[in-house]
Amino acid sequence: MKQLMIFATLLLALAGRSQAQTSGIDAVLQQIEQNNKELLANSQLIASQKLANKAENNLPNPTLSYAHLWDSDDSNITVGELVIAQSFEFPTIYATRNKMNRMRNTALDAQAAALRQQILLQAKELCLDIIMLQRQQTLLDARLKNAEELASSYAKRLETGDASVLETNKINLELLNVRTEARMNQTTLTNKLKELTVLNGNQYLGQGRPSPQGDLPTAANLGLTDYPAVPFPTEFAQLCDELLAADATLQSFRNESDAARKQISASKQGWLPNLELGYRRNTEDGHPLNGVVVGFSFPLFENRHKVKIAKAQAANIDYQKENATLQTASALWQRYEEARNLHNSILEYQQTLGQQQDLTLLKKALDGGQISLIEYFVEVSVVYQSQTNLLQLENQYHKAMAQIYKSRL
Repeated sequence: MKQLMIFATLLLALAGRSQAQTSGIDAVLQQIEQNNKELLANSQLIASQKLANKAENNLPNPTLSYAHLWDSDDSNITVGELVIAQSFEFPTIYATRNKMNRMRNTALDAQAAALRQQILLQAKELCLDIIMLQRQQTLLDARLKNAEELASSYAKRLETGDASVLETNKINLELLNVRTEARMNQTTLTNKLKELTVLNGNQYLGQGRPSPQGDLPTAANLGLTDYPAVPFPTEFAQLCDELLAADATLQSFRNESDAARKQISASKQGWLPNLELGYRRNTEDGHPLNGVVVGFSFPLFENRHKVKIAKAQAANIDYQKENATLQTASALWQRYEEARNLHNSILEYQQTLGQQQDLTLLKKALDGGQISLIEYFVEVSVVYQSQTNLLQLENQYHKAMAQIYKSRL
């Protein structure tokens, strides 16, 4: 019973840590969604494009004209004429164009969602890189500490004649290499945090407090120290169909295709006559005459080839939609195959590393003279390189899964 309680406690702790890391990435993405300058600029662009679509369906300007005529023989004889008129297209065209604009606006919203997902995916990949670099920094710090202890020990042994100069030089070279690698990794980690801050509109990403000028959050403060749990999907065909249906770029193409077909209908209705209604007032001989002005405009020339143009544009969008669907589906399957291979490699590495000797035991064996310094370095290098490979494989796996689930951001 005691063992079961301990096991349950460990499971709860792991679940809580996984949830915390997921919420850490989510919190970063929420801030970036609110503060990213490109997203803010795009929202204004989308608003202006929607207003432009709406403006295309406006009525023409009303016209007002006044004519004042006088007799060439008798200037006292004058005639005044006032005409106020409003022209407009056939009423059904406005209804069709209004439906088409709604479809265009929906396509614009989908384009905005696609840009949002693209930027959030970029931010999420940065978060995943930060997690890898932070875990790699922890590994390098442990390796550096081990190298420093070993160098100090062999320096003392060299003084007592218990170690050779060649052994000491080899250890010092290893210490230099590890220290340099740790510094370079820390620099890369800092640069990734800066990139993430830039995506956030250059505003501080820390939780609950403003930042001093130039201060950067740490991976721990952002909750970016462990990867979130992302199970590998065993069945992908149905999931791929769901992801394709939810893809914002493909949704935009579908809405643009519907709008293009409405444009064909609107172009066909362009052969209907335009109308004009107005008021006319004539003041000839001092007796005002009031009347109604009714006019028709027949589009004999203005609408030529517009139906063909609309059909060609609709066909163009349909081909683009089909091409985008094929490319997106192909990319999803490629990412799935990549994630499957990475997942299998991760399991193999974890199983193999779990069977390796502990590094502490290797150091004790070295100190006890059971293995030589060369054997120690060979064993330690293999273990550290395998752990580094595992970190990189995990990073690539989570990036591949993030790209697969981009439409869910």
